[in-house]
Amino acid sequence: MIDIEQAALVLALCAALSLLSWKLGLLTVDGSLAAFAVGMVLGILGGIGWLLLLVLFAFTGFLVTKYKMDLKVKRGVQEGRKGERNYRNVLANGAVPMAIAVLTFLAGLEGELSALVYMSAVCVAAADTTASELGVLSDRTYMITTFRRVPPGVDGGVSLYGTAWAVAASAFAALVGWVVIMGTVPSALVLIPIAMGVLGCFIDSVIGATLETKGWVTKLWNNITSMALGAAIALLFLL
Repeated sequence: MIDIEQAALVLALCAALSLLSWKLGLLTVDGSLAAFAVGMVLGILGGIGWLLLLVLFAFTGFLVTKYKMDLKVKRGVQEGRKGERNYRNVLANGAVPMAIAVLTFLAGLEGELSALVYMSAVCVAAADTTASELGVLSDRTYMITTFRRVPPGVDGGVSLYGTAWAVAASAFAALVGWVVIMGTVPSALVLIPIAMGVLGCFIDSVIGATLETKGWVTKLWNNITSMALGAAIALLFLL
């Protein structure tokens, strides 16, 4: 059963945040509309905590995207013209969380299981986005499948610097997610979404080095696949 008061609050929050993101140049017009739609689904079907976690991830992602933007532009590894994101970027990181919210709502699942699966998907997005945006600043990048040196920003390229940030981002998302969704002090189960975030980041790199470089999948589908696998593996651990 959908709570009308909660739906109204979610509507106000999503409208305000989408408009603010567009005004600040963080999202394009279509990106803002897509973010509004994703936020509405998460907030109404998952809950305010689910929405807050994704909002936190989004703004953290914007911060790491804007970090040292001049250097990224100089190297040609920036997102968009100057880091702005469109509807494809929003769907790449929001499609799986949205699907989890819909499926768990239809199945009548609530509580720890659904929350941990959702958190695992968001942790993958957080780890991958942070590793990608900060990893391109490293001068020591290696192809994940061959371990040969490659230029920063190459699909499938990984670095120690980027990996360390992926772990940090996944841990941050999981810990904050636990607090805003569960409302309690994290237990040992928080290690599952943390681990899935890092694993999903590596899965993204492997797909990037193989299928994406050959043009068999797009970046959007790579992100969706790695997030879905991270959530699915988390579910297997929890069952």
